Amino acid sequence: MNNFTFKNPTKLIFGKGQISQITDEINKDTKVMVTYGGGSIKKNGIYDQVMAALKGYDVVEFGGIEANPQYSTLMKAVEIGKKEKIDLLLAVGGGSTIDGTKFIATAINYESDPWEFMLDQSILGSITPVKLATVLTLPATGSEMNCGAVISRKEREEKFAFMHPLNYPQFSVLDPQACYSLPKKQIANGVVDTFVHTLEQYLTYPANGMIQDRFAEGVLLTLKEIGADLLENQTSYDLASNFMLSATMGLNGFIAMGVPEDWATHMIGHELTAIHGLDHGVTLAIVGPSLINVMREEKCAKILQYGERVWGITAGGEQERIDATIAATRSFYEKMGIKTHLSDYGIGSENFATIAGRFESRGWNLGENQSITPAKVMEILEGAL
Repeated sequence: MNNFTFKNPTKLIFGKGQISQITDEINKDTKVMVTYGGGSIKKNGIYDQVMAALKGYDVVEFGGIEANPQYSTLMKAVEIGKKEKIDLLLAVGGGSTIDGTKFIATAINYESDPWEFMLDQSILGSITPVKLATVLTLPATGSEMNCGAVISRKEREEKFAFMHPLNYPQFSVLDPQACYSLPKKQIANGVVDTFVHTLEQYLTYPANGMIQDRFAEGVLLTLKEIGADLLENQTSYDLASNFMLSATMGLNGFIAMGVPEDWATHMIGHELTAIHGLDHGVTLAIVGPSLINVMREEKCAKILQYGERVWGITAGGEQERIDATIAATRSFYEKMGIKTHLSDYGIGSENFATIAGRFESRGWNLGENQSITPAKVMEILEGAL
């Protein structure tokens, strides 16, 4: 196991009716900006619960944050935040709203063009973000309990992640009943996103992280067990609870302690979203199985462990078992209603060279060993057709 330092300061408030607890977490003299997405929270009653908890507070609202939060939209909120001298940002939504709010929180206290810190994260050390908190409505990204965010800039076809250690939410409210009104597509994307988050921290090489491996396998097995059932019975509180907590545990640092991480599936997927507009979860379902196949020799030991412990695959030689594990993974995504080939979405190889060229121009090699070169990226994309 590798050396590590771990800290996660976010307070989780989990369960039915817990949105009302916001009142106990925010001082009355705090000026709050409530951020949200397309307005679904006004249809499912979550907005009313939040505003009831904030009755008597000085509140500013900003809605319209997109599914892939756009720099141009977020900059409008930044200007409001500066003008209104906001003390706390309260993100009410899924990962995109929370990610966008982390950007707003950081950019409010940055006097130059905030895209600078997206491109050069060494700048972040000089910025103290505005405090933030969340009310989670769509489990997927784990952003409610981590310090990372992914932001898009459509006019430049760019999508980048950034991490600031002061962007952990002060608290996050998780009421599983928020899942009841979600479109099935969003549930499917959330399950796949969580599954791949976990694989990115697990499917690397053995590091003798026995506890971390079992934590990760617990998340994967839970999603395997409940995923399809949740699509058919999304008003089951037990299913929704386990889905919501799986998403949080999948990317809050617990399963990453002392073990190598990959994240190449995400990095390649971000480019597919930036260029083609595919949902994030969809890109992961497309790229992931192909990446496992291309990197099968380097990841052999963990693929075999994953196949045995999660999918019960023990028969046959190593290559046969790897093939069966990839097939089982792909089948799971398909059962969640997500197609796993670019051709399923009418996308061919026309932008492969552009994507590989971007990694080359940035000097990026990907993966836990930095061995996924631009040439390997091309191979992975070709295998995803």
